[in-house]
Amino acid sequence: MTGTVQTQTILVVDDSDDDFAATKRAFARAGVGNPIERCADGDAALDYLHRRNGYADPAKSPRPGIILLDLNLPATDGREVLRQVKSDPDLKRIPVVVLTTSRAERDIQACYAAGANSYVQKPVDLARFVEAVAKLKQYWFQLVILPYE
Repeated sequence: MTGTVQTQTILVVDDSDDDFAATKRAFARAGVGNPIERCADGDAALDYLHRRNGYADPAKSPRPGIILLDLNLPATDGREVLRQVKSDPDLKRIPVVVLTTSRAERDIQACYAAGANSYVQKPVDLARFVEAVAKLKQYWFQLVILPYE
């Protein structure tokens, strides 16, 4: 069964307060009305996804329809989060979009090998970031049919 994409939660995994604020502004300007949850490090993201520790209540940690994942995180880094998500039978269907500043070929190759659904370099300025988010919205929330739990 597919869900209404406007109601599916977006999980943003990013340690930068500034980048998260820019992401929220870009979503608002691009007309993305989905609920947004944030985890500031890889350990918190894995706790959220596995509903453990402070995220045990499913009402406070709804299963995301998509994960936007930065690679360079404190504690467990984004590469390991991606590997764990895509190797878990209960999580592997959740699309993971790597949204990071890295354009390193080894990161791109490793992320796709680990199961990333997309790899997007974060634009530096807000106008280009809004444009990138609008394209993500068009693809992931208007064109693609996502699984819904």
